[in-house]
Amino acid sequence: MDAIKFTETIIIEAKQEQVFDFTQDYNKRLKWDTFLKRADLIEGATMADKGVKAYCVAKNGLGMTTEYVTFNRPKVTAIKMTSGPFMFKSFFGSWTFKELSTDKTEVIFLYSFSLRFPFNLLTKFIKNNLQTNVKQRLIDLKNIIENESTKA
Repeated sequence: MDAIKFTETIIIEAKQEQVFDFTQDYNKRLKWDTFLKRADLIEGATMADKGVKAYCVAKNGLGMTTEYVTFNRPKVTAIKMTSGPFMFKSFFGSWTFKELSTDKTEVIFLYSFSLRFPFNLLTKFIKNNLQTNVKQRLIDLKNIIENESTKA
């Protein structure tokens, strides 16, 4: 079965480096990432970087270990699932940060995944659920960063 892909985009009124760094700081991750109840770098890592692994648990209780396969500050990060819920045969995500102007950044989340049988029978439902969550995460990210920027 082909991978299921989707992208979501938002524009944030902040510098590219600020948005990139904020999203990759696991001490701040749960401040904005409303999909998760746990987000930790593992195996002794203290900062996100290529080859670093993270363990995240969604509010629905499903956990996933991922590894950074790309880390190009402040432009892009990408992860792949190394272990996770049985329903996923594969899972890949990338976050791109495009500088539109000095204080404006477009954030693009791309997710690609494939599902095992019988979960592939629920592909449309699972994709819609993930996509709705990603949209909300981006809105929350925008609100947190822009509100913190006005306080600075």
